[in-house]
Amino acid sequence: MDSVISRASGEESGERRKARAIFNNLDRDGDGYLGIDELKQLIRSHQCREMPRGVARRVLELGDTNGDGRLDFEEFYQLSRTHNWMLKPLVVRYCQMVVPSPHRAPEDTIDGQYERSMTFCPPPLTMVIFSLVEIIMFLIDVIHLRDYTNDVNQIGQSTKGPAATLFIYNPTRRYEAWRFATYMFVHIGIMHLMMNLLVQIFLGIALELVHCWWRIALVYLAGVVAGSMSVSLATPTVYLAGASGGVYALITAHIATIIMNWNEMEYAIIQLLVFLIYIITDIGAALYRQFSDVHDRVSYTSHIGGAVAGLLVGIGVLRNLKVRPWEKKLWWAAVVTYILLMGSGICVHIFVPDHFMQQNAFM
Repeated sequence: MDSVISRASGEESGERRKARAIFNNLDRDGDGYLGIDELKQLIRSHQCREMPRGVARRVLELGDTNGDGRLDFEEFYQLSRTHNWMLKPLVVRYCQMVVPSPHRAPEDTIDGQYERSMTFCPPPLTMVIFSLVEIIMFLIDVIHLRDYTNDVNQIGQSTKGPAATLFIYNPTRRYEAWRFATYMFVHIGIMHLMMNLLVQIFLGIALELVHCWWRIALVYLAGVVAGSMSVSLATPTVYLAGASGGVYALITAHIATIIMNWNEMEYAIIQLLVFLIYIITDIGAALYRQFSDVHDRVSYTSHIGGAVAGLLVGIGVLRNLKVRPWEKKLWWAAVVTYILLMGSGICVHIFVPDHFMQQNAFM
């Protein structure tokens, strides 16, 4: 028991020593306090490596318990223990690398505008929730496959699980309109699922923090619906599974943002190369699955529909740094084009039933 207490005391002493070293390094005038002017001056001169841009105001808002506009060591130490304020700047830095700031502050201002443009409350859970549901549905079908079939090598059988049966886009059950969206919860194999999760987590969350959750959800779902609509029109006899329509909508919406804000983006060319590699890998894997298994009747051509939807809806929904006159015209053109395309697709489904497979309520 004594050794446990000793170790805990040593760890606390170590934490205090580390906090004291940081505090003393920031307290350049040696008065035992950290004030907003002192922190701003250090950050402007790039001498404050411990704190990122804009964190001075955040530190005072969170840690100034006695309201005197400055921090003594005890306030600073309690802040370091009760508020993980170093985590948020790391997230901010990641988003700065991936997504251009909707509000770009001059280089000599320390106002934390990028941080305040990001929405941490509510937390970015939209893409996380979508991803968790997709994982759960996949596991349900995998468990069912393991328990009720002896041939796990039959890839097509993975669409026969209870979740897949209910949610997959089935061309003979188009009257069940929810399938035009819920097919995104069905995946054919772990590789298919993982490729989609990578983009949803690493790109989707960053976009959600900067552009707000409802904008990203709108782009994602628009891509999902456009993907199923395009597949139903182009190849009306095949099934559809996977969230690739929504994923490609996120990618093309982000690529449009990169191009329109090229000078404001960090590592723009690297991001384009990364997405190009992803697209080539994903499409290559999809084509391999489609041509290597004669039993695989599931279509992967929703990528194109989702990509077009992401481009059109992304231009109309995602925030831009500098709105130029011609971009307003582009916004209207994109929105009208998406509405016309989707409206035309719906009309074909309603008024040209002979183009599609006969509906069967018992399949």
